[in-house]
Amino acid sequence: MAPTRKSKRRAGKADLVRVPAPVTLADHVVLEIRKFIAAAIFFNAQAAEKTGLGLTDMQVIHMLQLYGPSTPGNLGAGTGLSSGGVTVALDRLERAGYVRREPNPQDRRSLVVTLVPPAVAKLAGLYEGVEAETRRLLATLPRRDLEAVIRFFKTMRANRAGDRAHPE
Repeated sequence: MAPTRKSKRRAGKADLVRVPAPVTLADHVVLEIRKFIAAAIFFNAQAAEKTGLGLTDMQVIHMLQLYGPSTPGNLGAGTGLSSGGVTVALDRLERAGYVRREPNPQDRRSLVVTLVPPAVAKLAGLYEGVEAETRRLLATLPRRDLEAVIRFFKTMRANRAGDRAHPE
């Protein structure tokens, strides 16, 4: 018996409550990515809490570590935060001693946000263990698998609108 329009709608609603079991390899990958992202967000939230920072503040620090000094506008584009949201996060980070806002040598109407190395060094210990374990696990993979993982993440990042603000 073919599913009716009503039964399809009910099934669609059920999918919002519980993720369907993966069928294809792509389903498996998507599910594992979702699980990884959820775990990473909670890990970062716990790290932020240990330092007295908010999760957004910690992510702004990560963006500055990954892409280097940035204007508030580029931070907004890269994070998806509004200009007000970026300002509030930078105010908190500056008060806590993690960032400095300096005149932009390229545009005197703008600022450049830079990290304060001694303050950021205090955060390194929070991530050393997980980074070491990640490197240990990656060392077990053949080079072609590592290259495939890199290609995949670069493609995913290139297709995210916010990440276009930080091309590599």
